Amino acid sequence: METKSVLLVGVGGQGTILASKLLTLGLMEEGYDVKMSEIHGMSQRGGSVSSQVRFGDKVWSPVIEKGSADLIVSFEKMEALRWLEYLKPDGKVVVNNHEMMPMPVIMGDAEYAADIIDQIKKVCKDVTVVNATEEAMKLGNGKTQNIVLLGTLIKAMNLGDINWENIIKANVKPNFVDDNLKAVKVGMSLV
Repeated sequence: METKSVLLVGVGGQGTILASKLLTLGLMEEGYDVKMSEIHGMSQRGGSVSSQVRFGDKVWSPVIEKGSADLIVSFEKMEALRWLEYLKPDGKVVVNNHEMMPMPVIMGDAEYAADIIDQIKKVCKDVTVVNATEEAMKLGNGKTQNIVLLGTLIKAMNLGDINWENIIKANVKPNFVDDNLKAVKVGMSLV
């Protein structure tokens, strides 16, 4: 299998890294060669967080070059726009229709664009907009938005054959397993 590249982007505290780790573990369990790298930036202060996951028969580098990501999953819509140059011309974007105001916007030094989804659609033909935050709240645990988004990624990349239930059970605190199992199923139904 040729190497596939997935870029997960969000804001500190959204669970981007956990989703990436679960994805990596699932892919490894399935026998893929997997490389993952993460950039935390100012994650503790609501800054940008990105995680790059590459998988296939043999992966030489964890780094996704500009213009080479098969899929971008964005936990916050401004982050999707910020990382769009990494997408392949025929790549896919899954974007959580959620806004987290960065510090320059909060301070009044910048504005948060109102037409972000339209800007993304001008560049990418295959855009799926989801309300993962809202779906997680419906499940009773807003913190599972990352697992809802993991579900969208699983579906978008045709990775449904992997036993995600076992991966979640083995790597999530027991108190949160049921919520996360529901969340991944909801995410898969959104794409």
